[in-house]
Amino acid sequence: MNSVDEKLAKLKIVPVVVLEDAKDAVPLADALCEGGLPCAEVTFRTAAAQESIRQMLETHPDMLVGAGTVLNKEQVDQAMNAGARFIVSPGFDAEVVDYCLEKEIPVYPGCITPSEVAQAVKKGLKTVKFFPAEQFGGVAALKALSAPYVGMKFMPTGGINTDNLESYLKCKFIIACGGSWMVNSELIRSGEFAKIKEITAAAVKAAAQIDK
Repeated sequence: MNSVDEKLAKLKIVPVVVLEDAKDAVPLADALCEGGLPCAEVTFRTAAAQESIRQMLETHPDMLVGAGTVLNKEQVDQAMNAGARFIVSPGFDAEVVDYCLEKEIPVYPGCITPSEVAQAVKKGLKTVKFFPAEQFGGVAALKALSAPYVGMKFMPTGGINTDNLESYLKCKFIIACGGSWMVNSELIRSGEFAKIKEITAAAVKAAAQIDK
């Protein structure tokens, strides 16, 4: 495992964040850290992503902050210039993967088929994203997909919440689960950071009780 893999494995949950305004970045980081989850995957679905990552890490330098929904090399550069620790993409883009590997940036491309996992193996990757997890068969699909690729770890994201978290985290081939239930966009927009802290603390507590 690389150092990011090790940190993700300890955290067990990766909050997948969509920030429409960078002013919410610091209070959100406060809420996540105070809730016991010093981690965030800030998605490049909005123009505020780069600045949000920068502000999060400026105020919380020990926080594990990565960039999600990264679709091209330009976004990789933007994320890394902001201080991102890792890159996540929704699908397997060989150009993005090669660019990250060339620069020694931890990268987690989305893989939902054996062919995509095979490409990841050839690139020397040890962990990949599985997205959207629930829509593509959830735990059952992951068990089948992981069987021929012994040693590959997965980070499922999409449709995961407190109701099904245990079924995923109990699997030895799952390093961590990505989720947005504790960082709901509506809660962020309405400034309910105390609620986000409460939900985050509950998620951390639930994950801590799950043994593989």
